Amino acid sequence: MSKMLAFSSGTLISCLVGLLVLLGLVFYLIFYLINQKKAIVKEREESSRRLYELSILKELGVRAGYSLNVEEILQIITGSLIQFIDYTAVGYAVTTPEKIKVNIHIEKSVNYKFLNDIKKSMAASLSALTNKNIKLSDFDEVISGAIIVDEVKKKVGSLFNIPLVISGQVAGVLTIAHTETGLYKEEDMTILYKITGQASEAVSRLQEVVKIEQGKLNAMVESMGDGVLMVDPEYRIVVANPAVKRIINFNYSEKDKVLSIFDFVDNLGGKFDIHGRLEEAISKNEPYISKRIEIDNTFFEIGVYPVVHSPEKNKNKNLGAVVVFHDITHDIELEKVREEFTSMIVHELRSPLDSIKKIIELMVAGSIKADSDEYKEYLNMAHQSSSSMLEMVNDILDLSKLQAGKFEINKEDANIKNVIENRITFFKISANSKNLSLESSLSENIPEIIKFDPQAVKQILNNFISNAMKFTSQGGSILVSAFTLDSKSNFSININKDKFKVFPEISNFRIRKPSLCVVVSDTGIGISQDHLKDLFQTYKQVKMDQIDDESKGTGLGLVIAKGIAEAHSGNVGVVSREGIGSSFFFTIPLS
Repeated sequence: MSKMLAFSSGTLISCLVGLLVLLGLVFYLIFYLINQKKAIVKEREESSRRLYELSILKELGVRAGYSLNVEEILQIITGSLIQFIDYTAVGYAVTTPEKIKVNIHIEKSVNYKFLNDIKKSMAASLSALTNKNIKLSDFDEVISGAIIVDEVKKKVGSLFNIPLVISGQVAGVLTIAHTETGLYKEEDMTILYKITGQASEAVSRLQEVVKIEQGKLNAMVESMGDGVLMVDPEYRIVVANPAVKRIINFNYSEKDKVLSIFDFVDNLGGKFDIHGRLEEAISKNEPYISKRIEIDNTFFEIGVYPVVHSPEKNKNKNLGAVVVFHDITHDIELEKVREEFTSMIVHELRSPLDSIKKIIELMVAGSIKADSDEYKEYLNMAHQSSSSMLEMVNDILDLSKLQAGKFEINKEDANIKNVIENRITFFKISANSKNLSLESSLSENIPEIIKFDPQAVKQILNNFISNAMKFTSQGGSILVSAFTLDSKSNFSININKDKFKVFPEISNFRIRKPSLCVVVSDTGIGISQDHLKDLFQTYKQVKMDQIDDESKGTGLGLVIAKGIAEAHSGNVGVVSREGIGSSFFFTIPLS
């Protein structure tokens, strides 16, 4: 009996132990399953957060990649938050030079105190981030979403602010709030910090690129000779380069003085209705180009153009208008000079033609006997007049070829000494008749043969010598000298410095390689320094008192001489002293 009881007790204990083990296993399994469920829920939540993070980062990458608008970036973030986090209200505050723009969306109805507490939190956060005392009165706010009901007595239970920093500067703050307490977890804030950081980095990079490009554009506009003014749709000045400030005599050295559109209105007065033209460009998208307008003895052509941006297809955004003040004073002066030049050419051609016409009329009428000295004299006059016209026509044709880039020279092996002596002989008779001394001084270092165009060089010499004769009074002297020169050596030429006091220095010739130099010097009336710069310019004829009125010219000879010398890869120049004399010269490289 005792054995049976002992057996029963042992069996019972074993059963109890087994039952406890089984219960332990069951509890362990239940606990494991509960933990697994929590892990799965947590993993799902983490996956959901990650998917949200990836989707919002992708959208930001696409849209923030071309947008510098911080508000737009924050709208992207706040507009998508509902997918990932529960909130009663979400909003942002963005700093601008004028106001702080605030946008708050209310998902569920709240009272005014709830709303004010959010705004106070935004102001406090921005104040701490910017070290400025920001008040609610600084807010330019937009409230959207659910209606505000004072009967709803719920307070702000959970709230956090995330700063948005662009290029190291606080640009704004993102705020999320809920009526429940302890709602938001660290993981939620971490994702939002990461998203705003990504957005900040994207905009910062874009701003840096834009800053570089704007710097290039600003440098270009600043250096432009034309005046450039740009205004926004409210007529506030966006761009005004130094040239446009000079046009209206704006004293921009005064730091406290701010340029405004009224400075232009006041200065231009009745000369140009700048405000009216800007209004047309901005409101009607109509460009305008004025005729010539004189401002302080300067002539301008003023263009007013709308500035339009097309961010989307078929949608134009007006950014303002730009005004360009183009200085046409030089064009008007050139036009006047050309008119005077044309008038002079017509006069120069008319005189010899009129002489030839009258001579022919006398001959046809039989008023002059064919064998008489008078007949020969008239024929000689007709020949001189026709030669003068032919020379003028040839000069005009040569000038046309030079301007068209079609002027050609025919280089050949020739002796420059022979060419110079030929011209001395040609002009000797005319010089003697005017009691002028015409001589040459040719250096022994000149090579026998040099490659150049003899006829073209004769044309230069003809011009230089004839000009010297025109502007040298009786008893004066003209000298044609020639020598070779390189940039490293001094030169000496056998001339009478007491007689020819004006002669080029080595630096005047501007040579880079060994060259032939030919100088025509005179003891004439000389040229003032103010006139020297215009001597070799097309349509710029220097007006000087000639010694006589027998021979007049078109003023084209020096321009053609310059073209011939440059076609030889040489150059021309002049040194002169008023009342003492002049020296015109040209160079031809020896190789």
